[in-house]
Amino acid sequence: MGRHTLAEEPLPHPLDPPARRAQAGSGESTGSHRIVGKKAPRRRMAKWPIACLVFVLLAGLGVAGWNWLDSMSNSRAEAQAVSCDAGNSNIRVITTQSIEKPVSLAAAKWNKAKTVVRDHCVHVDVYAFKSSDVLASLTGEAPMDKIGGLPTAWVPESSFWAGELQSKKPELVSAPPLSVANAMSADYPYVGLGDSTVDDTQKRAAQAFRDFLKQPDQQKDFAGAGIKGT
Repeated sequence: MGRHTLAEEPLPHPLDPPARRAQAGSGESTGSHRIVGKKAPRRRMAKWPIACLVFVLLAGLGVAGWNWLDSMSNSRAEAQAVSCDAGNSNIRVITTQSIEKPVSLAAAKWNKAKTVVRDHCVHVDVYAFKSSDVLASLTGEAPMDKIGGLPTAWVPESSFWAGELQSKKPELVSAPPLSVANAMSADYPYVGLGDSTVDDTQKRAAQAFRDFLKQPDQQKDFAGAGIKGT
């Protein structure tokens, strides 16, 4: 029988580089090579920037909504204010001649704004008469028709006339005199008047118009007429 011999691997030459061993089907390599058989972990996006963005958007929508509701409320209030649910009401204000112009300018502003007092749109009419004639009519020394009837308010040039009325006809004074301007020796007291023919709305409107005269814009008109404000 013939003798079988095993093939012998050739001996490596001493100068050849050492052979690298690899495991078949392993997908891994030695040394500094990275692992290719496994997937690298994914980076997760931080959630707090998204949460902050959502919060800012919601806050902006909230502010916009509030402003819209506030605007609607104001518009509704203005619409109700000019509706004059209780109707119209007129008041007459008599002044001395020297202060007629600024008081008339104030009345024009008041009327243009359709100022409401107790659900009434109040219209102010201004007339000028000498203080001595007004006092005579109010105290009965002269016909009331001479000044067009009982006014709702009177603005003479000085407290002297207001004091005379309070002394002779106190029942006609519905509100104490209050100065609305000054010029030299004149202090221009505003006197609220009333009797059974003047209702409560007109009395309140007269006081509201007095306060309106004391506001800065009206005081500028007094200064333009050479009369200092209070």
